[in-house]
Amino acid sequence: MTTPNTTDATAAGRPRRVLVLNSGSSSVKYQLLDMTDRSRLAAGLVERIGEETSRLVHTPLTDGAGGSREREGRIADHDEALKAAAAELAADGLGLDSPELAAIGHRVVHGGLRFTEPTVITDDVLKEIERLVPVAPLHNPANITGIRTARSLRPDLPQVAVFDTAFHTTMPEYAARYAIDVETADAHRIRRYGFHGTSHAYVSRKAAALLGKEPEDVNVIVLHLGNGASASAVAGGRCVETSMGLTPLEGLVMGTRSGDIDPAVTFHLKRVAGMSADEIDVLLNKKSGLVGLCGDNDMREIRRRIDEGDERAALAFDIYIHRLKKYIGAYTAVLGRVDAVVFTAGVGENSAPVREAAIRGLEELGLAVDADLNAVRTAVPRLISPDYARVAVAVVPTDEELEIAIQTFALVDN
Repeated sequence: MTTPNTTDATAAGRPRRVLVLNSGSSSVKYQLLDMTDRSRLAAGLVERIGEETSRLVHTPLTDGAGGSREREGRIADHDEALKAAAAELAADGLGLDSPELAAIGHRVVHGGLRFTEPTVITDDVLKEIERLVPVAPLHNPANITGIRTARSLRPDLPQVAVFDTAFHTTMPEYAARYAIDVETADAHRIRRYGFHGTSHAYVSRKAAALLGKEPEDVNVIVLHLGNGASASAVAGGRCVETSMGLTPLEGLVMGTRSGDIDPAVTFHLKRVAGMSADEIDVLLNKKSGLVGLCGDNDMREIRRRIDEGDERAALAFDIYIHRLKKYIGAYTAVLGRVDAVVFTAGVGENSAPVREAAIRGLEELGLAVDADLNAVRTAVPRLISPDYARVAVAVVPTDEELEIAIQTFALVDN
């Protein structure tokens, strides 16, 4: 790929576009944003990387652009996937060689304790991200692959890592530490890190704006409910507690993850069932949660089954809601004063029954949901609590890609 003419870019004004990359274990998601008005110019997804059924979907979003373009056929690895995405962008006149591109922002799941804010990626930074692979074996390797490929395509361009864990590094030590031997914990980096941080940061800030206040003036409980799910207690714009821990397994019941579980269950499965560590890992991460309880991890399908009288689906839903209520109550105690409980992500934004059930019975905590407001579906932040409720209940659509772009651009535009 050719190096852009930086002289032309300077003459035309400072570059203001950011490409956001989210490299997963078998997928690459990307968005190109113009930070002048935070508009999206293009978005895409490469999925099932390494399989014969690989699929790339690219959607140009500029005025007058056509619909999505799709291509199927084996895409061997992340390097090929990113190059294919770059080719699609180039076909729309939005190539990576554009002088208007200011930076590439990368979602990196685990930043440990060192990375507490967005960071320009250098060789030393990349080595530290690699050293964190043992505590994020499912995520950081794919993130690293995306970074390396992007750097090879645009070695002259700032590449910025935005860490899922960064927002949670403000947790006090008494919330972040597990009650195990300190020397052992420190030697192996065992502590609570939390995840979905870009979502919690974005949503808590948007919730404050919805209430007409500054982030530092409000306390909010954020419930990020997707296939992966996490809760956070945010006091004055700073995370003081979150449900995920050393890994994204701890906390709420999720689509395929168990969430909180007695650690001795793993010993029991090893001793009594003869399961290996890897088999237990797969069980708790991929065969538990809603899918383990009822065979489905799609909340829409679970609700359909409940409406048809399916008792197994109903029990799974009740377990899911019970865990949510426990965290709302616990985080109310942690914060002392709560200004809002906020639902976000796929389930949180779209499932009115989940929101209603999670808040039902919490009137003594000042919480209530208005049935009519809860039934409305919009793409903008909104309140779903009645006027008399002491604590606001809100739905705030998350936008992790925009948050990554905002943090990336703020770092490089100086």
